[in-house]
Amino acid sequence: MPEERDNAAGADAPAADVWAARSDPPFYAVDLWPHRSLSGTGKKRFLWLMTGGFALPLLPLVTTKVIWIPLLFALATLGAVAWALTRNTADGRLVEQVRLWPDEMRVERIEPSGRVLRWSADPYWVRLIIHEDGRPENYLTVKGGGREIELGAFLSPEERLELAAEIENAIRRSARAG
Repeated sequence: MPEERDNAAGADAPAADVWAARSDPPFYAVDLWPHRSLSGTGKKRFLWLMTGGFALPLLPLVTTKVIWIPLLFALATLGAVAWALTRNTADGRLVEQVRLWPDEMRVERIEPSGRVLRWSADPYWVRLIIHEDGRPENYLTVKGGGREIELGAFLSPEERLELAAEIENAIRRSARAG
């Protein structure tokens, strides 16, 4: 796991200096985040469609006392689906930022809770490892600076392979440039 740092000003002065913004632009930069297939409007439409789907079979029961039992189950189901969609949206705020300079590689993971995890190493010593036999498939880790972290665990296996190749190429190019 990347190192956790407190974001409060002055909480960890040496760490703040290490993670201060660099004036030189990175040689390579990429931001990674989980894919979300539904927009806010799409989620609302989906919930309205589900509401209509639950309401249609209940229409013949409207004038009976029996309606309360299936209505409660329908409302509970709609509530659970709405909660799951809201939770999924919140979890989608995860961002991993990869920055590469000739003398440093940084990975900063900003979790949905706001917690920031940071890792850095000299790119010369960085090794990207694809765990082909692991779960998930093509699991990508980055090793360097005495630690090993996961990278892009939320990406598809193909995307992790592409990312590893991109980063490897960027490290090679930055070594020649630096």
